[in-house]
Amino acid sequence: MGSHIGKPRVVVGVDGSGPSQEALRWAAQHAQLTGAVVEAVCAWETPSEVGWAGPATEAGFDLEIAERRFSEGVRAVFGDVKPAVVHEILVRGDPSEVLVKASEGAELLVVGNRGRGGFARAMLGSVSQRCAQHAACPVVVVRANTGRA
Repeated sequence: MGSHIGKPRVVVGVDGSGPSQEALRWAAQHAQLTGAVVEAVCAWETPSEVGWAGPATEAGFDLEIAERRFSEGVRAVFGDVKPAVVHEILVRGDPSEVLVKASEGAELLVVGNRGRGGFARAMLGSVSQRCAQHAACPVVVVRANTGRA
């Protein structure tokens, strides 16, 4: 990872949702054009950490599931050939707090317009909204490719 010291950083939030996959694709294309590196950041938290009193199956949400969801989300964008400039970072914590902290010193923060519903978060779009309000760098909000402008 030392080879990217001094290069601009583009941080992108990845949660496996369609919009986050579009955000990762956009960030990778931007990085190619600008010589930046991409930090694909996935934040995870257990339901109990967010006061979620859901079904017993939710209690099984843990690091292993987060890792699998993260790698599946990245693979959905790049297949088996992930660009060398894309670095995966899995962080435990509130997604908006993790991404705002990761935005410090970055050139851009890229997020999807909506995240995973029912995945320890009830309010869709709340993470992208908080990032747009509090990030330490410009924020790009990418919509999922739905065929609509």
